[in-house]
Amino acid sequence: MSGLHQEKFMGTAFIAAEDATVVVPYAGLIGGQVARPENAAAIRDPRKRMLDVVVAGTMLFFSLPVMLVIAVLVRRDGGAALFGHSRIGENGRSFRCLKFRSMVSNADQVLKDLLERDEAARQEWVETQKLRRDPRITPLGRFLRATSLDELPQLLNILRGDMSLVGPRPIIQAEVERYGDNITYYYATRPGLTGLWQVSGRSNTSYARRVALDSAYVRHWTFWKDVVILLKTIPAVLRHDGAQ
Repeated sequence: MSGLHQEKFMGTAFIAAEDATVVVPYAGLIGGQVARPENAAAIRDPRKRMLDVVVAGTMLFFSLPVMLVIAVLVRRDGGAALFGHSRIGENGRSFRCLKFRSMVSNADQVLKDLLERDEAARQEWVETQKLRRDPRITPLGRFLRATSLDELPQLLNILRGDMSLVGPRPIIQAEVERYGDNITYYYATRPGLTGLWQVSGRSNTSYARRVALDSAYVRHWTFWKDVVILLKTIPAVLRHDGAQ
């Protein structure tokens, strides 16, 4: 397959795609039920959920003062402090993914107007679902995104069981078809606050590569790899690796 090459992550080989969607021999649904790929049972290890609750609960407790300050600043910037956007979770169930609001209140209209008049921006959006120069983001929002502070409310999603500390990047319904048969891997676990995509360039990573990383994470999951990804996330956030 063109555009594919083998890479290594923590001693385990996985396929990474630069310009092509990686196709695996598993359908997303069988008889109306979510198909389970290999390693799906392993990733349901109770230690993973225990780690989520202990770490997320501790982080939430110590970050509450910071979150209160951010909430006040975002409110002063105009609009609601929190933003809940529909994301697809384990087994294809949707949930409200929480973030501190980092965009203007009429973000949808601003995006629509931009894509209608700017061909380059429209092409970038189609390819990556992101914009390097996004006019929707407020000055405060840029700081929150660069430091990942906008994602602190997702600790609540983790405690509620919507998300995990480590997992695939949360996606919207419109992105499901772009995963192709790889959606089977995405459905096998909860999306993560961090993941292979987080420690591999984040916004600098192509969409096809993100799909490959999400699939590889599930295929080769072990509890200790989750721990390693969490440890790798700390310097990645401090360096603002690919943050946008």
